[in-house]
Amino acid sequence: MPMKTVIIFDFQNHGRSTRRLPQGIISKRSLSFWSLILGISLNVGGLNLAVSSPIRGWLSWRGPQQNGCSLEKGLPDKLNGKDALWVADFPGQSTPVIANGRLYIMGYLGEGADMQEGVACFDAETGKKLWQRLYNDFLSDTVYQRYATSSATVDPETGNVFMQGTQGILAAFDPDGKLLWLHSLMEEFGRLTFPNSRTASPVIDQDLVITRGITANWGAQGPAADRFYAFDKKTGELVWASSPGDRPKDNSYSHPYLGWLGGKRVFYSATGDGSVVCVNARTGDPLWRVTLFKAGINATVLVHNNDKLIAVYGTPYEPGEMVALKITDVTPPNPAAGPVVLERSKVQLWSANLSTSSSSPILAGDTVYLVNEQGDLCAVDVNTGNIAWRLKLGVEERNACPLFADGKVYVPMLDDPATKSETGAAGTTGAFYIIKPSAQPEILTHIPLDGRCFGSPSAYNGKVYVQTTRHLYCFGRKGDNPGVPPEPAPEKWPAPGSARSLQIIPSEVLLRPAQHVSFHARTLDANGFTVEDVKDITALKWASFIPPTARVKSTMKATFQPDGQLVAANETVPSAGAFEATMSDLKGYIRGRVLPYLPLHQDFEWMSLTETNSEGVNFAYPPLPWIGARFKFDVRDKDGSKVLAKNHGQPFLPARDCFPRRSGREELYDRGGRHE
Repeated sequence: MPMKTVIIFDFQNHGRSTRRLPQGIISKRSLSFWSLILGISLNVGGLNLAVSSPIRGWLSWRGPQQNGCSLEKGLPDKLNGKDALWVADFPGQSTPVIANGRLYIMGYLGEGADMQEGVACFDAETGKKLWQRLYNDFLSDTVYQRYATSSATVDPETGNVFMQGTQGILAAFDPDGKLLWLHSLMEEFGRLTFPNSRTASPVIDQDLVITRGITANWGAQGPAADRFYAFDKKTGELVWASSPGDRPKDNSYSHPYLGWLGGKRVFYSATGDGSVVCVNARTGDPLWRVTLFKAGINATVLVHNNDKLIAVYGTPYEPGEMVALKITDVTPPNPAAGPVVLERSKVQLWSANLSTSSSSPILAGDTVYLVNEQGDLCAVDVNTGNIAWRLKLGVEERNACPLFADGKVYVPMLDDPATKSETGAAGTTGAFYIIKPSAQPEILTHIPLDGRCFGSPSAYNGKVYVQTTRHLYCFGRKGDNPGVPPEPAPEKWPAPGSARSLQIIPSEVLLRPAQHVSFHARTLDANGFTVEDVKDITALKWASFIPPTARVKSTMKATFQPDGQLVAANETVPSAGAFEATMSDLKGYIRGRVLPYLPLHQDFEWMSLTETNSEGVNFAYPPLPWIGARFKFDVRDKDGSKVLAKNHGQPFLPARDCFPRRSGREELYDRGGRHE
């Protein structure tokens, strides 16, 4: 008799548990659970600030101009090792952000299994820690304490704080540290991790918080790709997901640069496939892509005069270039067509022999400043690509970027060359420089800092902040600085046109049997701008939808009720699929899964082996609701039984291992302990 192969899923036996709402959003009722399982909460400030005044400060990693340049005057230029206003023991590789007198920064504390990473809030004037929210690294491939590479972001409207951790926690807090919502991106969207642990920082655009990561989700998003995700910043509901690149070669934490193109709100970013992309920031629709490199690109791009884009790339082993590309207003014929692929030779304006693997350039006027891979601070004419000068500051640079402010360039360096020369020790002391740029640049300050410098500095209210792998430093003057510039004027957004489509929120859901979820909708114009909210959700007509390109034809076992709620079938069978909503001639789409409660029981005898691989072997794709399974496993016949086999079809996904058992069966694990 043929042996029947089954896989039993029971997380409870592995001592792990997870709770989430249908959309994967943590509710107030489950906050205490998450605090217990994933992290700790410390509140020593005890303050309860209502956000009633304008949010002022350095609110994101790249600052208000998105280019690492501050307009503030009166910042420090000459320092010595004893000049710090305050020093806090909060190590990391992050950039401090400042809002209304408070500083928020990513960091980590503890060692080994007790190490936790997250966001902390300090009084920006005194360095007093007000609160911190830390989470265990429960599922990642991080090595060598490469934590806190992302930076927090503050919403200029609400003052709320957003973070993405190495372990995939994307969370929103109010200014006092109260958790508003939380997603576990690894568990919900199949976000992958890498030993370099470079993690993207969130970016705010009106009502959206946008982040990114390499994910291997399900269905059309099953193949590993460098994806961008936009969530409603107040509710945490997913608004859109975008896959603008080709197959990734590495992860990327290049920060999206927001702008305008052809009447659309867009962002530009480098990606893990070695490209630069342009994406509609309101819908996630990819517009165009230019391939530059054979490895992933981590450096954040710059935009100059809204007509050229500056990108730089390279690895420690493969030198790259800095290039300027002409920003081109092209649009694919329809969103399903994917981005227009532009030829580099037709849009490149100039190139310069400068390379970096993870440090980003900054822009001050018509000059680009970059610390290249070899530790040289370089000044480049943004219009011609001419390298005006180079200044040797160190042996190498990793992650950290310079800051331009008050006519000076503030530069953290990975290792201090003077300390290394004197003691022969490396990897324990970073360096901090203040440079006066000119044809003959002048070093105003060079001081060693305890800990290596991976993080970029920020400046606000007369103070400069920088984090090392051991401490958080503040330099400058006490009190308020009269040189703080006025806040930039709000951007003017165009009036929307006529409605062309529906946007349904949340755009993806996860339900348990008999659970339900409600939606809200809005109409969008041709450029993706909101025309109006749909006031009566029952006006939408819903039908199951199978995309014409779907390789696995499947429907979600759920039905829409007259009140517009989606209710999952009360069955123990997993399912996945999409729905199409119509209102008059407008259409919109959502997708979702239904997963039974634990324990789960799965066999494959019901599946038909209708596909054939390159070796002539008949197979079927794994069940559609499984995250990240389609390009790692398939179902085949073995000794008269249908079994799940590893197919080695996508070597980019090395984190899933297959362990043969003595019985001849194969039981499949990922490194986080989850069975698939």
